[in-house]
Amino acid sequence: MQLTSDEVLIGRIANGDRLAMQVLYARYHVRVFRFVVRMVRDEAVAEDLISEVFLDVWRQAGRFEGRSTVSTWMLAIARFKALSALRRRLDGELDEETASAIEDPTDDPEIALEKKDKSAMIRKCLVGLSAEHREIIDLVYYHEKSVGEVAEIVGIPENTVKTRMFYARKRLAELLKAAGIERGWP
Repeated sequence: MQLTSDEVLIGRIANGDRLAMQVLYARYHVRVFRFVVRMVRDEAVAEDLISEVFLDVWRQAGRFEGRSTVSTWMLAIARFKALSALRRRLDGELDEETASAIEDPTDDPEIALEKKDKSAMIRKCLVGLSAEHREIIDLVYYHEKSVGEVAEIVGIPENTVKTRMFYARKRLAELLKAAGIERGWP
């Protein structure tokens, strides 16, 4: 059983095999515990979370699709559990005094209007770019695509994307400067 692959173990766990669960636990509990304890910085909380992680593995083994390795799947479950625990801890620690000390990050009306004006000016300057440069700027900044993804979408080499992005930014900076905008938001 010790030489059985993780995927086979998950299949057996899905069928209710307790021995397979014990083998998987023995194989991964230390690694998962170390991962979780680094996130939550509390061994007692980490122990509780490890129990929850392996309970989820037991319950969800039948839904494991094999799109990742078993260890990646378990670490993703552990990460979710740890982040949830951290959120609960932060929510519990927030008292009235602390809450009143948090600064409101929203803009006052003057700054909101200034941003709206700048945003309109930036859109106007984007029209001044060539179609190729505008396309690259749109994909990178508005659709948050990587250079590789843009290259694939547009059908050009990655270096061409980088070159177009360089010249597009340079031209956009010139257009913005001519429009009286030389820096970002206040």
